[in-house]
Amino acid sequence: MEAYLASFLRGELESSGRKGYVVGLSGGLDSSTVYALAVRALGAERVLPLIMPDPNVTPQADVEDAVGLARLYGTRYHVVNIAPIIEVFKGSLPVYESEEADRVALGNLRARVRMCILYYYANKLDYIVLGTGDRSEILIGYFTKYGDGGVDVAPLAVLYKSQVRRLALHLGVPESIALKPSSPRLWPGHEAEKELGMSYDNIDLVLHAYFDLKLSRGEVSGATGVPESVVERVLGMYEGSKHKRAWVKAPGVEPIVEMMVKARA
Repeated sequence: MEAYLASFLRGELESSGRKGYVVGLSGGLDSSTVYALAVRALGAERVLPLIMPDPNVTPQADVEDAVGLARLYGTRYHVVNIAPIIEVFKGSLPVYESEEADRVALGNLRARVRMCILYYYANKLDYIVLGTGDRSEILIGYFTKYGDGGVDVAPLAVLYKSQVRRLALHLGVPESIALKPSSPRLWPGHEAEKELGMSYDNIDLVLHAYFDLKLSRGEVSGATGVPESVVERVLGMYEGSKHKRAWVKAPGVEPIVEMMVKARA
């Protein structure tokens, strides 16, 4: 698995004509795994991790884990405190009310600010942005559109969360990170499974049964032992998040071409 994904990363970088990858390193499972994979595939000099905490919502332990991992793998890194940027947005938006009332919108703003910073560095250094999302998150839409979903290359998009944990341990990511509960850290105390109301173990079973084994919705619960209510919730999230995985919607071009042709006639 490592060899396959490493070859993919090398091939994408070569075809892009760019010099390296920039990646947001949070100290969590997915970003740490992608970072470790990229360093092992390309070398420390071609991977730049950016650690972008908001001290209002990011535990200091996550920052320390990210910095420790960057030092372990021997890359240069930058820590960018995004809190002042978020405060400017709060003070500039006439619709902003409070941290609690705007929790989701503000959380997604944090993800989008990080995306902007990643692309700033990518443009400046002639790099491309390495995504950290895994297949579980992508299929249920558990990511911010134009936030952590705004990337150039997404090597973990083929692996479920449970597979990413095993890959992390294989790559030498410390157990304290590889086994850490998943969390986007978009607001205080934010943890993925608490927000989702179900475990990634169950989510992965449902997704694997439905997409890989091609079982029908009615067969998934019996085959996996996952309650029907969870199956319906997982597949409902997939259906409801299709817009996140699609290109921007636009009207068909054919009528416009016909109008242009008729106008010239």
